[in-house]
Amino acid sequence: MPAKEVSFPVLPHLFCLVSAADDLSLIEDLAAAGVDGFQVRDKAATTRELVELSRIVIAVARPAGAMVVVDDRLDVALAVGADGVHLGAHDLAVADARRLAPDLVVGATCRDAAAVAAAQADGATYAGFGPVFETASKSGLPSPLGVDAIATASGRLPLIAIGGIDIPRARACRTAGAHGVAVIGSIWRHPDPVAAAKELVAAVQ
Repeated sequence: MPAKEVSFPVLPHLFCLVSAADDLSLIEDLAAAGVDGFQVRDKAATTRELVELSRIVIAVARPAGAMVVVDDRLDVALAVGADGVHLGAHDLAVADARRLAPDLVVGATCRDAAAVAAAQADGATYAGFGPVFETASKSGLPSPLGVDAIATASGRLPLIAIGGIDIPRARACRTAGAHGVAVIGSIWRHPDPVAAAKELVAAVQ
């Protein structure tokens, strides 16, 4: 039986992934540029380091109206008062996260329509869909799905496309039916991250 429907804040159209290696002093400017979501993801961080990083991001991003979710770790998301958690295939099950945190935004990594349907039934708020394109930001990923896969999987949960998303691809993902996109390199590896963010914001409107 599907989980009880819960009312959540408006889901971002542009998530920027953040680690301790990124220039945290730019978060306020990125939020001012229209980045409406930040996902704290730092695979190398200890639990305490991840808690501290999450608190820094929340303290700057939330006053600007941006949503903050924590990657993988429901315990950290709850400890810092984040808006949500994003769960991968090997993390805590979506149904368990929804039971433990009924009011939290819960994202689920999905690769096809069946996975999106299962995530919806378990109470996910949105599906992180990808990798859509080749990406150098994370190793060991499965082969890219391509933009056409978005149209096939859309219609159940809002899809946040991830993986190799640049400005033209962000626009293409939105056209194909994605609610929004999540990016790393398109912002952090750009010579002017704030200018890149403004272009991405325009591309996903």
